[in-house]
Amino acid sequence: MPSLDAARRRLRLSDAHISVLGLLVEEERLPAELSSALAELREAGLIGDDDKIVADLYPLVSTLMAPRVIVRVEVTGPLGVSSNGAVISDEFIFTHEAWPGSTESEYVPTEPDTLVWSLARMVDLHRDFAEEADGTEVITSTMGLFDQVVARMEGGAFEGPEDVAEATGAPLRLAEILAQLNCMWRITVVWKGVAQTENPGGLSVTALSVWDCGIEGYWLRELPAEPVSDGAVQASSELKVRRTSAKELWGLITDLLPDGSELSATQSQTTP
Repeated sequence: MPSLDAARRRLRLSDAHISVLGLLVEEERLPAELSSALAELREAGLIGDDDKIVADLYPLVSTLMAPRVIVRVEVTGPLGVSSNGAVISDEFIFTHEAWPGSTESEYVPTEPDTLVWSLARMVDLHRDFAEEADGTEVITSTMGLFDQVVARMEGGAFEGPEDVAEATGAPLRLAEILAQLNCMWRITVVWKGVAQTENPGGLSVTALSVWDCGIEGYWLRELPAEPVSDGAVQASSELKVRRTSAKELWGLITDLLPDGSELSATQSQTTP
């Protein structure tokens, strides 16, 4: 069920609830498949009998309907993929986090100075207990061999990294770090900036892909390079991961976000 914590301005909403709110604001007709989501919003007191949105919802709805920057955070772990992120408008910033297996996400207002902290928390960026390891270590392979290693490790049979590497032909070191894999995460940031020659639509995209390998530390995937377009990665595509640290990743997350000059350029393009 959707809900509102007015004291902390937190909201729990599903994608269906968000769709209903957007259609109501735009005064468009709701399809039949959204009727249950509409009823839930009414029951929760988030919209009135006249289908007017309560005032507490307007900051979030206005941000979702006119975003300037969208941040998507995908975390792939034992319970599947969770989709989290942030939405930034001229006036507000909201972060949203999903719980694996739940259709609803928690939306929370965030201040600019705490945005990087919020994104870091979404991926559980934590102290690296293997910081003394070689920060220049690099592993190269192919995406096909990576898929084989992961599939074999998820197959259920108990095999050590040596056995997996021998069976798949993958580098032993790749099998060793994947044996300690906690999760993989990717952060993608999209905003409308100065049009790029390689991107006629004018959308700027930055992204970062990381493996959290527990006692083996953090590994930054440098190839295939992010952002990766659909269909661009094949089994023969080169895989390159580099040992990194939580400190470096904090800086890389910060660098993903557009700076003030880029946002100013965005605003000047959209201002009549």
